[in-house]
Amino acid sequence: MGGKLREERYEKRNGDVKIRDDKDRERSRDKETRVRDEKHQKEHGERKVQDSDEENKRVERERTGRERDRSHHQDRGRETDDSFRSRRSRYDLEDDDDRKKRKRAERRNDSEDDDDRRERKRAGRRNDSEDDDERKEKRAERRNDSEDDDDRKERKRAERHRDRKTDDKHRKERNRRDDDDEEEGFRGREDEEGLRSRRSHNDYEDGDDGKERKRAERQNNQKVEDKRRNERNRHADGEDIRYKRDREVKGQHQEDRRDGELNEHQEERRNMEVNERRDANINTSASNLGRSGGVYIPPFKLARMMKDVQDKSSAEYQRLTWDALRKSINGLVNKVNATNIKNIIPELFAENLIRGRGLFCRSCMKSQMASPGFTDVFAALVAVVNTKFHEIGNLLLRRVVLQLKRAYKRNDKPQLLAAVKFIAHLVNQQVAHEIIALELITVLLETPTDDSVEVAVGFVTECGSILQEYTPQGLHGIFERFRGILHEGEIDKRVQFLIENLFAIRKAKFQGYPAIRPELDLVDQEDQFTHELSLEDEIDPETTLDIFKPDPQFLENEKLYEDLKKSILGDESEDDTASDDNGDDEDDDEDEDEIDEEEEEERMKIQDETETNLVNLRRTIYLTIMSSVDFEEAGHKLLKIKLEPGQEMELCIMLLECCSQERTYLRYYGLLGQRFCMYNKVYQENFEKNFVQQYSMIHRLETNKLRNVAKFFAHLLGTDALPWHVLAYIRLTEEDTTSSSRIFIKILFQELSEHLGIRLLNERLTDPTMQDSFESIFPKDNPKNTRFSINFFTSIGLGGITENLREYLKNMPRLIMQQQKPVSESDDESDSSGSSSDSDTSSSDGSGSDSSSSDESESDERRRKRRR
Repeated sequence: MGGKLREERYEKRNGDVKIRDDKDRERSRDKETRVRDEKHQKEHGERKVQDSDEENKRVERERTGRERDRSHHQDRGRETDDSFRSRRSRYDLEDDDDRKKRKRAERRNDSEDDDDRRERKRAGRRNDSEDDDERKEKRAERRNDSEDDDDRKERKRAERHRDRKTDDKHRKERNRRDDDDEEEGFRGREDEEGLRSRRSHNDYEDGDDGKERKRAERQNNQKVEDKRRNERNRHADGEDIRYKRDREVKGQHQEDRRDGELNEHQEERRNMEVNERRDANINTSASNLGRSGGVYIPPFKLARMMKDVQDKSSAEYQRLTWDALRKSINGLVNKVNATNIKNIIPELFAENLIRGRGLFCRSCMKSQMASPGFTDVFAALVAVVNTKFHEIGNLLLRRVVLQLKRAYKRNDKPQLLAAVKFIAHLVNQQVAHEIIALELITVLLETPTDDSVEVAVGFVTECGSILQEYTPQGLHGIFERFRGILHEGEIDKRVQFLIENLFAIRKAKFQGYPAIRPELDLVDQEDQFTHELSLEDEIDPETTLDIFKPDPQFLENEKLYEDLKKSILGDESEDDTASDDNGDDEDDDEDEDEIDEEEEEERMKIQDETETNLVNLRRTIYLTIMSSVDFEEAGHKLLKIKLEPGQEMELCIMLLECCSQERTYLRYYGLLGQRFCMYNKVYQENFEKNFVQQYSMIHRLETNKLRNVAKFFAHLLGTDALPWHVLAYIRLTEEDTTSSSRIFIKILFQELSEHLGIRLLNERLTDPTMQDSFESIFPKDNPKNTRFSINFFTSIGLGGITENLREYLKNMPRLIMQQQKPVSESDDESDSSGSSSDSDTSSSDGSGSDSSSSDESESDERRRKRRR
């Protein structure tokens, strides 16, 4: 019995649980169907719900109408035809109403479909903008990849530059050693000559013993020379071994190149040895060469030694005159410049240039190497000398070309630049034919590198004007080669900019780079003698002309040069005297002519009242700004525009105008203005003037332009591109501001707070050094103006920057009382002095005591009222 009860309870409990579970499942199912229906309604929209409701109503009305008809036919079959027609017409009216409602619903559905189409179009545009953003990101990635490639190229160029530096270092060291060897050989020759002179003197005194000593000394000297020669050869072999190691490391190309250099050095060394032996053989004939070889002798001592010499044709006297000639030529060449060249030339012709032509050429080349800026002066000096002595011009040109070849083979860039510049100015002075210029440029651009192209650009810049006059076709071919190098793009960007600048100079017809300056145009075209020399010719520098050699016909040659000097300088002196006689009259006439010419030029000046050039400049600036991808490209292009002094303001105005015309503010304009302000202070001052001008005309701007202008200046102020003292022009009071100016100030300070932050902005505005500039924005002259400023900044959400102004307004009554206190004390003192004087007068007179007491009581009452 009990087991059955338990089973019944268990079954009942299980049944209750099953029922509860079924109910929960039904609830969850209902909830899911409800959620599904809601989602379905959301997906299909309210339009379909309304359509379904209308359809259900219409079906319900038709069904009720049919049931109504059926009931009418069953219950009232006896009604007349008229009543039936009336009911039918009523039903027709209801059907018409239903049709109208359906039409309205269809129109509503069509409008909703149009809205859906518009929404889909907006979504498509949004997707297109997202695709554009993706494209921009891809472009940025490509730009980053190109920048990485540029960095790799830059690293490779740096490595090449380091290798080139090490090569130059080795080369300079090798040249220095060669020079040391040459100096040792020269000293050895001098020692030999001295030994020979001493040996001859000793032999003459000692006879046979002297001959034996002479043989012994000769053997010793021969041993010394052999020892030195072996050391030089050993040193050269060591250099050969060192450079062979470098060749193995740096590749086969440099190996071949340095092999050629070493062969050239060995050939030069052999030639030097041959010249040394030849000079030694020549100098053995002179028994006594003087005491000045390689030793400095003061001028007074040299003059005294020359006076002491009796035999003017002796080698000693010739050596002394040689040293004096060398010092004189070096001094004149070092002293020459564009202003005194006309005075230096007669002094130079006074020296024996035929004897010292080697000294003159060497001095000119050394001075030009030391100061390349005076190359045109030295070229003008050589041109004048070349008119009288063609051999000197030819000798100097040969030596300069040989120096150019050596520098090019050794990759010695400073020496190459100096030689190229000297040749360019010799071509300008027509001492050298223009064919050598074309050959030189062809060699430099045959295998273009950064250095060779840079040297070629400098050469064409110096002599491009004369080449354009004499060989325009050759110059055109040169520029075509430059264009090809530029299109290949294998050279450095810096060199590419140099080529572009050269094209701009050519477009301007080489203005600013004349062939000959007016003060250096000293030779008439008829008197000039041009030398035709090619780079492929074998050149003999005639280095023996730099070394002293005794002349058997010294006195005769000196007399011949004296006659030649008189013929050269005599005509010039006569011309000078004639010019001195007529100098005063000509000066007066020239002054009058110059004044008349200046007046005529001022009258003939054409003034462009249509401002065509200004309009073209603005168009160029606008197109440059609008066609640039980013602000860096725009800034680079705008800086390339040649602006006359005072036209920088037009660039600032156009930049601000372009910014104000945009629909929304673009940070591109702010960054561009910031870059110009940082680049030059002139642009900063112009933007300050623009700020003042825009604020004074702010009521004329539309709201959109006003917002863009305010954000532009806020960017400049936030980046410190514009000084903050420009805010002194803003006076924030109710009388001095308009609605437009208040909107401008609001946007300006809100942008500053977003850019800097409220804390940093408050620190800037509370800077004690700038309080004079901010006094007009936070006025303290009147409580009304102070409250207006506080309320304005509080209303725009920047109440935090007015804390100091609030404290000042809070303490203002106490400050006013403190200011009025000294005034009241001075009034009291004046009243007390007046009352004492009244009492004195009453006591002295003895009458009117009542009136004086009443006056005193009234004054006391007034005093109490004032104190209250």
